[in-house]
Amino acid sequence: MATERRAEVTWRGDLISGEGTIDRVGSGILDGQPVSWAARAEEQQAQRTSPEELIAAAHASCFCMALSNVLAKEGNAPEQLSASATVTFVPGTGITTSALDVEGRVPGIDEDAFRAAAENARDNCPVSQALAGNVELSVTARLVA
Repeated sequence: MATERRAEVTWRGDLISGEGTIDRVGSGILDGQPVSWAARAEEQQAQRTSPEELIAAAHASCFCMALSNVLAKEGNAPEQLSASATVTFVPGTGITTSALDVEGRVPGIDEDAFRAAAENARDNCPVSQALAGNVELSVTARLVA
């Protein structure tokens, strides 16, 4: 069954000096979050987010879900995965990269198998598939004890 998610945003003013608010999301978790061009294209600002930060959160969480599924299907369910995604935005060009970095505690697997599973998840998680062809995707994967 298909699912839909919705977000509502209000923007006030022009691009550079304006500001916006993520008014509502279906879960309520991000309601009232401020967004701005400066948070997007300049140094990160406290208490303001950007589309790229939200894409990074979506990519890292989607990737972890996909990787846990790949590992479990191979008979090595992870004890823990810790992942980050760094999304690069270039003004005038757009989003250029999403670099995933993951550490995993996975009994019964070696470094090469973990790396291969991470590459599989990078290529096949739904967020990666949405970005593919437009954004350079990479993954760095390490096992931890």
